[in-house]
Amino acid sequence: METEDKIRTFICIDFPEEVVKEVARIQELLQKTKFTGKTTELENLHLTLKFLGEVSTEKLEKIKEKLSQIKFNKFEAHLSEIGLFSYRKNPRIVWIKVSGKSVFELQSLIDSSLKEDLEKEERFMSHLTIARIKYVKDKINFEKHVKTIKVKPLKFSLSSFKLKSSELKTLGPVYETIEEYILSRP
Repeated sequence: METEDKIRTFICIDFPEEVVKEVARIQELLQKTKFTGKTTELENLHLTLKFLGEVSTEKLEKIKEKLSQIKFNKFEAHLSEIGLFSYRKNPRIVWIKVSGKSVFELQSLIDSSLKEDLEKEERFMSHLTIARIKYVKDKINFEKHVKTIKVKPLKFSLSSFKLKSSELKTLGPVYETIEEYILSRP
């Protein structure tokens, strides 16, 4: 019996250049405190609306069809505060919150359109991962340093969302756009 090829996939929003520049500035500030880990490559910055995991090519076609039927207007969002996800009191992820009611509405619409094929997203948090932390010697000072970083509350317009594949490589993930879905004009 042949095993069917599966593709690791997710649905996301990419960011305009001004957001990427702001993230680069914040990553530089972040690196002033020592940690073992890495910052997210600027070309890989995105907001994950739904992680699909390993999907068969047959299921992927169904997903593409359902996503193409989504009707949603272009909208504005903005960068908000910076924060940390920790595991057992060890910092693991540094993130920037992406705010805007429409982000949550679009995510919810995507979730409900795929409910027959995939489980509902339990805890969607609209964030952009800017660094993955493996180890920090001085956790308290690292956390204090992160809290002192001010994010410019940049507003930006979003006019599409994307279905992407993710191939995990030694040097980091490689993302490719499978399909782009253009949002309508309001």
